[in-house]
Amino acid sequence: MATRETDFRLREIALPAYGPSAVSAIGYGAIMPVLALQARALGADVSTAAFVVALWPLGMLATSLPAGAVIARLGERTTLLVAGLVDAVTMVGAAFATTVWQLGVCVALSGAAWTAFLIARQGFLIDAVPVYWRARAMSLLGGTFRIGVLVGPLIGALLISLTDLRAVFLLASATSAAAALLALVMPDLGAESRLAQREAGHVSVRSVLLAHRQALLTLGVAVIVIGASRSIRASLLPLWADGIGLSASTTSLIFAMAALIDVLFFYPGGWLMDRRGRAVVAVPVVLTVAIACFLLPLTSAAAGVAAVMVLIAVGNGLGSGIVMTLGADSAPEVGRPQFLGGWRLCGDIGNSGGPLLVSAVAAVAPLAAACLVIGVLGLLGTGWVGYWTHRLDVSRS
Repeated sequence: MATRETDFRLREIALPAYGPSAVSAIGYGAIMPVLALQARALGADVSTAAFVVALWPLGMLATSLPAGAVIARLGERTTLLVAGLVDAVTMVGAAFATTVWQLGVCVALSGAAWTAFLIARQGFLIDAVPVYWRARAMSLLGGTFRIGVLVGPLIGALLISLTDLRAVFLLASATSAAAALLALVMPDLGAESRLAQREAGHVSVRSVLLAHRQALLTLGVAVIVIGASRSIRASLLPLWADGIGLSASTTSLIFAMAALIDVLFFYPGGWLMDRRGRAVVAVPVVLTVAIACFLLPLTSAAAGVAAVMVLIAVGNGLGSGIVMTLGADSAPEVGRPQFLGGWRLCGDIGNSGGPLLVSAVAAVAPLAAACLVIGVLGLLGTGWVGYWTHRLDVSRS
């Protein structure tokens, strides 16, 4: 293990650390824009198609804790291999599904495979990267995902123009299989630790979460707030854009611009976390969304919505990898995969809860009023995130 800044070279582990994530993210980015369309092509109405799309994060949410237990027994490398192969099979099933329920089952299984994949990637980096490089390494992991999400739709659009929707799912199957094969080149860094823990006796998920409930009830709640803040833009901004008369193509261009800004800021965010602490980027992730919610009702044209989106994108880009970094900082030596499963559950609750919050508030109030309510909640969440991440920084220093 490197002990000085000059001892570690990220390029030495770049392929096993980031190759599987970069490849699989291309497939994910390709299918997400067309998943609802595939459901509609199989006869689903609009609400059912939306539910099919929601089955992916619900599959992740439901299997976060079991995935941690599986990784504790199999290890990160084997889990990446199995998860990649499972996702490859489910994408073939999605391509050739003949009913909506068959497609839904495949989507839910894909979400479950992705949860195991993400937790295993995080665990590998904790072992492979020294602490002083941790945030940059996690930010790069988040960045590879963002790049894949940018590239995937472009490749998917080309395939659809040449063939049909099934080709996109077959592309996702191929990228998942390639990610599984790339996992074979990574070292099994946690083998000795798993052997020692196996000799000491199996540690259950429940016992690990209870032993570290203080971290989960403080920083874990901060992760829920961060996840909810990130997911709000995907539901609130399109609704507002539609309400002021922007076309779908204009809204898509604004989101594409935001995705590009995310990519530009992910490495500076990691550098700041390593040099200045976690709070310096955790707070902007939530605060920019809160401010954006106050500004959004003042916009009435594409330029205003784009400016709000840029504000959110800067905060989100700086915070690339923040959830994984906080999890790595908080994870214990004994029972780490089980703890990371619980940590992943916190993130999934936030990611699922953000759109539900928008829906609930918008159901009882005009969208402008909903923006203000969510903005106030965002400011309260900013205070919570800032307080607990600052305490973490103090304890780390």
